[in-house]
Amino acid sequence: MINVSSVLPVQPGQMLAEKYRVERVLGTGGMGVVVAARHIELNVLVAIKFLLPHVLTNQQAVTRFAREARAAVRIKSEHVARVSDVGTLDTGAPYMVMEYLEGTDLASYLRARTRLSVDRALHFVLQACQAVAEAHLLGIVHRDLKPANLFLTQGPDGSDIVKVLDFGISKNIDPNASHGTGSMTTAAGALGSPTYMSPEQLTEAGEVDGRTDIWALGVILFELLVGKPPFRADNLPKLFLAILHQKPTSPAALRPDLPAPVVSTILRCLEKDRTKRFANIDAFAASLAAVAPARARLSIERIARLTLAGGVASRSSSQMRSPLPVDPNRTDAPPRPDMLSSADGWGAGATRSDPRRWLLLLGVPAALLLVLATYWLLHRGGGSRSVSSAPSASAMQHAAPGEPTVKPK
Repeated sequence: MINVSSVLPVQPGQMLAEKYRVERVLGTGGMGVVVAARHIELNVLVAIKFLLPHVLTNQQAVTRFAREARAAVRIKSEHVARVSDVGTLDTGAPYMVMEYLEGTDLASYLRARTRLSVDRALHFVLQACQAVAEAHLLGIVHRDLKPANLFLTQGPDGSDIVKVLDFGISKNIDPNASHGTGSMTTAAGALGSPTYMSPEQLTEAGEVDGRTDIWALGVILFELLVGKPPFRADNLPKLFLAILHQKPTSPAALRPDLPAPVVSTILRCLEKDRTKRFANIDAFAASLAAVAPARARLSIERIARLTLAGGVASRSSSQMRSPLPVDPNRTDAPPRPDMLSSADGWGAGATRSDPRRWLLLLGVPAALLLVLATYWLLHRGGGSRSVSSAPSASAMQHAAPGEPTVKPK
């Protein structure tokens, strides 16, 4: 066990950056430590995360630490712990200042309860999905989603809020990112927590995409509802073999009261072939809309709007017809399937809302009427009047629609 007092890069009472006073240790791990500190000017608590001294020689770990700070700053969701400051100690140890959260992570929360109700589990997971959806649109894949990285706190009104933590091993798949692209993972270095790792993380860790987070969400939802993860073993080799080759037990076999949409959603997340999983977080959230509690529907709507704003066509027609009510007068609401037209606007998909169809329906009869009226004027009674080749502007202004403009000879 690590003796925190001997390796901690800071001590209680110490001042950092002339504005943070360290108060106590909040938690430690093999690579880092988090302390509570007080901003002396604002008199508010913050959480400050450090790397332990023995880790500073590991350049990959230092790079991941910086990556976590950059990723957290880019994601604006209320469901990500905010990073407000970064810096370096005199010892060379980097640190980041985050919002101070009171509460517990979902791993501890689950241990105290064995399993959660369907409503509560969906409420928690769909809140986390808001943060993950925004991260994916920014080209960031978390790669280490698990109950221990989902922190449950409370809002000012006492409502439950889930925050996604630890983007330290996130992967940037955005080719336009300005802080480097791709993965730091080598062919031999799979990153993540084994129980929640997707098959591709084990076999091709450098080639993962957002669907690896969707796998992890399926594992998390399974565990929250059943009380244990879908793949378990006595050692890592057996666990990896189970993830790669074993068909997961249906959660319905372990908890028969689970709604069918929840069971099918989990099993689709746990497809070994990632092309058979949900394509993105919006599709995952939409699959739960029929059974999600009312308070979770706000999360589903936000994810849908975020995805539409990001230009990702994610839902099939059946998913768009989920029971979520859509106000047709809302300017930010996704389009209804019956209002979508075909690619050129003239096929079977064209609807009454297509202005080109109205032009076609009204313009053709009007043109025929004009031709007939012209013929009649030219040939009636010896042709006492003729059509002017250049009607005046005033005549055009007073002419009835479709009526030819004439003047005396």
